[in-house]
Amino acid sequence: MSKVSVTGSKSVLEPVIEAVHDLHLLHLSDYDGSWEGFDNGNPIEGADDTSEKLVTVRSLESILDISEDDAGPGRLDDDWEARLEEVRTKVNRLDDERSEVREELRQVQERIDRVAPFAELGIDLDLLSGYSSVDVLVGEGNHAEVEAALAGSEDIRAFETFTGGNVVAIVAAPAEDVDDGATIIDDALVGLEFSRYPVPETDESPQAYVDDLEHRKRQLEADIEEIDSQLGRIKLDEAGFLLRLEEELTIEAQKADAPLQFATTNRAFVAEGWIPTDEYDALVARLNDAVGDSVEVEELERASYDRHGAHSHTEEVEDEASDDDDGDATEYESPPPKQPATDGGYVTMDDEPPTRQSNPKAANPFEELVQVISRPKYSELDPTLILWLTFPFFFGFMISDVGYGALYVLIGYYLYKNLDGMLGSLGAVAIWCGTFTILFGFFFGEFFGFHFLGDMIPGDTGGWYKGLDPYSSDFALAWLVVSVLFGVFHLNIGYVMDFVDNLSHGLWDAITHSVSWILLLNGIWIWVFTHQASADKPDFLFTVFDGQPFSLGFNGFGDGSIWMLGATIPVPGGGEFLFTLPLAMILLGAILLGIGDALELVEILIPFAHVLSYTRMTAVLLAKGGMAFVVNLLTFGAWETQEGARMFDASWEAAIPYENSEMMFEGLFHMGDGVSAIVFILLGIIVLIFGHILVLLLGITSAGLQGIRLEYVEFFGKFYEGGGKNYEPFGYDRNHSED
Repeated sequence: MSKVSVTGSKSVLEPVIEAVHDLHLLHLSDYDGSWEGFDNGNPIEGADDTSEKLVTVRSLESILDISEDDAGPGRLDDDWEARLEEVRTKVNRLDDERSEVREELRQVQERIDRVAPFAELGIDLDLLSGYSSVDVLVGEGNHAEVEAALAGSEDIRAFETFTGGNVVAIVAAPAEDVDDGATIIDDALVGLEFSRYPVPETDESPQAYVDDLEHRKRQLEADIEEIDSQLGRIKLDEAGFLLRLEEELTIEAQKADAPLQFATTNRAFVAEGWIPTDEYDALVARLNDAVGDSVEVEELERASYDRHGAHSHTEEVEDEASDDDDGDATEYESPPPKQPATDGGYVTMDDEPPTRQSNPKAANPFEELVQVISRPKYSELDPTLILWLTFPFFFGFMISDVGYGALYVLIGYYLYKNLDGMLGSLGAVAIWCGTFTILFGFFFGEFFGFHFLGDMIPGDTGGWYKGLDPYSSDFALAWLVVSVLFGVFHLNIGYVMDFVDNLSHGLWDAITHSVSWILLLNGIWIWVFTHQASADKPDFLFTVFDGQPFSLGFNGFGDGSIWMLGATIPVPGGGEFLFTLPLAMILLGAILLGIGDALELVEILIPFAHVLSYTRMTAVLLAKGGMAFVVNLLTFGAWETQEGARMFDASWEAAIPYENSEMMFEGLFHMGDGVSAIVFILLGIIVLIFGHILVLLLGITSAGLQGIRLEYVEFFGKFYEGGGKNYEPFGYDRNHSED
C-alpha cells in the first residue's frame, strides 16, 4: 500500500472528490487537526438537503418493507423530487391511517377480552353494577375457596355467588355495623388468588356486546388489509425507483461529507489516504484528466509495518512537483512542512495502512472467524488460510460420523444459500466442517453411532475405533497421542509465522523471539517420546504405534536414535546423567529466550501446556461417540459377542439375534408384548430422534467451541495481534442506479 497526498485549491475540490469517488481505490485518512492553520473541512453545499431526502427515502423503504430483491423497473427522471414527494404523501397518509386503525383494533380487542368472562356468566351487564346497599364483584378464582372466605368474613351479612366457567360473580350485603362504601368483598378475599374484572358500561347483554365488538373487529381487520393492499401496490410500482434514488443520494451524501476528512484552509485542501501501490498511476491519471495541473499528487511512502506497529521499511519517493521560476505556480497554500521521523520517513496524517485480505475463494468464509478476534494488521500474516485448513479438520475428527456430517452439510448449505453476512459465512464453514466429519466418519466407520465396517477384532486394521469399550481401549489412548501430535504440528506453524513476522526486526531478533520457542516446543516433545526416564512416562506413548493398536513400528526414540545421543554428565553425589540432544534444544531455546526477553522465561512451560490442551479433541471424540452409543443402546438394545463386538439390532424381534452373544440391554424396540410393545416402540422412536438431535447440537457447541478455542488461544497467541482497519476505498459499488 502507498500513502498518497492530494493537495489543491478549494476551487477544484468538488471535481477532485468526484474523480476520486469514481475511481473507488483511495482509502481516505481522517485529518486529526494537528497541523497549525489547517482545520477539518465543511460539507459541500447541499449536504443537509441530500441527507434529509436520504432519510425520507429510507423511511419509505422501511414502511413499504422494500428489500434488495424488490428492485424492479424504475428510472430517475429530472422530476424525481416531485415524484418522491408524491410517494411520500401517499405512503405517509396510508401509514397514518393504518396506525389509527391498528390502535382502534387494539382497543376493541381489549374490550372483547374484558367482557368475554361476563359472557360466560350469562348475566346482563346492567345487573352487575349500580347498587348502593350491596357490594358486587366479578373475577376469576377458585369457587370453593371464594365461598369459604366470604362465609368466614364478619363484615358480610349475606352473599350469593354465580359461576360460569372459571368466572365467579359475587353479590354480598354488609353487616349492620359496617360503614357505607366499605369494600367488604375485596377485604374478605385478601390472600386468595383472585383476578378482578371491571364491569363494562353497557345496557346490552354480554353476548350481544361481544358480538358487536367482534363485528367491529372484522371491519377494522378488513380496513387494514385494504390499506396493506394499497401499500403493496405502491411497493410494486415504486420499489425500483426508491432503491435507485437511495443509491444516488447515498453517493451524493458520501461526496458531500468527504471534506470532513480533509485538512483545509480558506483557499486550499490536503487529502491523504492509502491506495494499492500498483494503482497509484491510475489515481494520478484520473486527477490529471479531471483538473489538470490544479492539484499536486504525491506518493509519500510505500510502507511496510512490522507486527508491533513500527515502520520497518519506507521507500522514499522523490517530489516530482515542478518549480515555477516566479514562485506563483499554484494559487493555493502549501501544506505544512512534513516532520522528519526517526526512520527517515515523514509524519503526516499518521495512520496505519488498511488491510485488504486476499484469500482463495473457498477460504473467504473463514475471514469472518478471524475477524471475530480482530482484522489482521497490514503488517501481519493473515491466518485465514491456516484456519481454513485446520479448523474443519479438528471439527471433523472430534465428531467423525457420516450421518452427523451429512446433517451439518445440509444445515450449512441452507444457511449459506438463504442468509447473508456472518450467518451465511458460518453456513459455508459448516459445509466444510460437515465434509470433514463425513470423511473421518468413513475412517471410523460410524453412521449415527453405528459402526458399519464390521465386527471389531482387536488389532484389526480394517477400521478405526474410538475406544469406548475395553476391547478397543487402546484406540482411546492412541487418539490422545494423535491429538498431541496435532498440537505439536499446529503450534510449529504458529511459531514459524511468528518468525516470518519478526524477520522485519532482523534475523537475530527473529531467532531470539521465535526460534527460541520452536526449539523449546520440539525439544520438550521429542524428549517426551524418548526412552530417557521411560519408567516415569506412560507406557502407551511407546505402544500405540507399535501394534496397540497401530502397527507402524514406532516404539519411541530408543538408544539407536539420534535423539538419544549426547554427553554424559557426572551428578554430584555419584552417578551420571545423559544430556541428550532434545535437552540441548530445550537449554538453547531457554538461553535465546532469555536473551530476547528475560521476562518470557516465566512462560517457558507454555509449549508443553498448550500442546496438552489439544487432548480436548480426544475428550470430545469419546464424549460424542459415547452419547451416540447410549442413544442407540436405549433404542435398539445391544449384544456383546465373544469376539468383543457390540451389536445393535434394529429389528422388531425380542430374541437375541446373534449366536454366542450376551445381551447387554434389550432396548425399547424389544420390550413388552402387545399394546405395551407398541408404547415402547413409540417411546424408542422419540428417544432415537431427540437423542440424536441432542448429540448433533452438542457436537456443534462442543467440537465447534473447543476447535475454535485451539485456534484463537493456542494457535493465534503465538503470532497474531490483529487490530487492523478494513480497506474501505472512497466510492460506491452501484447495484441499482446508472451513471
